Amino acid sequence: MGEGITTDFSRRMSYADYLGLDRLLSAQNPLTGQHDELLFITIHQVQELWLKLMLHEMDLAMDCIRRDELRPAFKATARIGRIQRQMIEAWDVLTTMTPHDYLAFRESLGASSGFQSLQYRLLEFRMGAKDPFIMKPHAHRPEAHAALRAALEAPSIYDEALRLLARRGHPIPAEVLERDLSKPHESHPAVVAAWAAIYGAGEKEMELYELAEELVDLEDGFGTWRFRHMRTVERIIGHRRGTGGSAGVSYLKGAVEKRFFPELYEARTAIA
Repeated sequence: MGEGITTDFSRRMSYADYLGLDRLLSAQNPLTGQHDELLFITIHQVQELWLKLMLHEMDLAMDCIRRDELRPAFKATARIGRIQRQMIEAWDVLTTMTPHDYLAFRESLGASSGFQSLQYRLLEFRMGAKDPFIMKPHAHRPEAHAALRAALEAPSIYDEALRLLARRGHPIPAEVLERDLSKPHESHPAVVAAWAAIYGAGEKEMELYELAEELVDLEDGFGTWRFRHMRTVERIIGHRRGTGGSAGVSYLKGAVEKRFFPELYEARTAIA
């Protein structure tokens, strides 16, 4: 029994070595003796790991769209969709924490808040939610601030999609293609018409149709995650202000209503 299984790791890389488990599992450091603080830390650290993988896949998807290679882009966006499901389900674990459980250690958080998540903001910028104000919490960290600045001024995945449409002959206006990328994209009737034409073309535009649906899936997953976040916060702290000074639930409710790719929804009304 067990014959042939490696047991001597004095000179070999083990499972724990490869995954850096000593570092990973020593990164949960509750500041109080409250039982549920470990749950709170773990959930947010897991979310950050998923965000790291989402950014990795988003970068691949955007690079593939730039190269007109949509099949691998779809694989990357599909993987992001699976990750989004995991992140949405994580809120269900956090809801096992009662308001009393949270308030028992809330003061130990100080001014820290999920509002300050660098990776979440980078992902929002790649999705097109550009807002220079949210860079301010990172001004004291030059590398983080520079990464956000670069993402603010770079094309979003939607910008890359619209450039692809233009390369394939769809009439995307110059003012859309040459706009200030540091500002959010605003709906344009010509873009609505272009997407409506793609949806109406059937098999002739199947790749672009699938691109549109992949983008809608991304937005839907993001919106669902935001909604579950809002409801979880409301369930645990009600309408208190957030620990970092944000408006809490009211801020999160406003975020739920925001669109990344407005014309993809408007096109559904315009399809002939």
